[in-house]
Amino acid sequence: MKKCNHHRCFCTIIPPFVVDELKKNGIETPKMNVLDKGFRARRVEKTQTIGLEGTFLAPPTIGQTNRMVYDSQNKTIQRLKLVRGENNPATADSVVNKVFDNAGKVREYFKDALNWLSYDNFGSDLILNVHFHKNFNNAYWDGDEMTFGDGDGVIFRNLGNSIDVTAHELTHGVVQYTANLNYKSQSGALNEHFADVFGTVIKQYVKNQNASNADWLIGDEIMGPQLQGQALRSMKAPGTAYNNQFMGKDPQPAHMNNYYSGASDNYGVHINSGIPNKVFYMVATGINDTDKAGNLWFETLKKLKSNSTFRGFRSALRNQTNKLVNAGKLPANTLSVVNNALLSVGL
Repeated sequence: MKKCNHHRCFCTIIPPFVVDELKKNGIETPKMNVLDKGFRARRVEKTQTIGLEGTFLAPPTIGQTNRMVYDSQNKTIQRLKLVRGENNPATADSVVNKVFDNAGKVREYFKDALNWLSYDNFGSDLILNVHFHKNFNNAYWDGDEMTFGDGDGVIFRNLGNSIDVTAHELTHGVVQYTANLNYKSQSGALNEHFADVFGTVIKQYVKNQNASNADWLIGDEIMGPQLQGQALRSMKAPGTAYNNQFMGKDPQPAHMNNYYSGASDNYGVHINSGIPNKVFYMVATGINDTDKAGNLWFETLKKLKSNSTFRGFRSALRNQTNKLVNAGKLPANTLSVVNNALLSVGL
């Protein structure tokens, strides 16, 4: 029987503290209470297929992981108009085509590199909504589908055009069906961290980059014309991704000494993810192989529990490193690279 994903995160690529900062500067990005009734009805319908012990009443059949792109037509409605399915030709809408292609690359990577089908390993269709709301400065995963805003063209460009945004958000779905990490505090920061990890892994894969020549930025492609060169997050140097009059300054710490312990951002899920993000950067560059580091992280993810802390992550990472080194799937020096990386961020 397949484990139910109780902890569906409503995971946005633009953190709430950035939304709040934009609001101070007169740039409104609506809170996510704007979803239509159809969205909530599907949630009810979905939960009714789940048994009392958190398992589906019958194992789902293996799907084809078909891509389905819907045009929200600047309304706050998901699945409004299907504009491109798996076997349909390209449309006149470049955003539709880009989202379709990017979702295909994410699907391909998880299947070919990690032997994982779609986000749930049961080949569920990839539902992608574009042109959501008007000038909407966000993209999100809501538990079973992706939704992209067009951006306002000033602070953010269209969020559907970025491969790492698509990979990041769909990875939240993968997290649901593996560790099922609670979207709060350290487990939530790990949830965001794994989404960033596969955002950058798949970005490097698509752009034919490697650990040494990648920029290690998340969301740099969606930054508006005045914010070129900045990004949402830097895995190489957390806390340095942006510093501008619209968004404020990047608050991510790169060390446990600067760990954020406040209640904002669901107790720091987008903030404290900078700490494990730095670990991944150091390991990938330390063994000079982003793909092998990604495989190590995926095996680690599968060993975590919904309430895992940074300490639990550290333990699982070391265990999986030993296992993969002994199996000849990682370089012999990987454990020392991992331990040095953990030490360097105070873990």
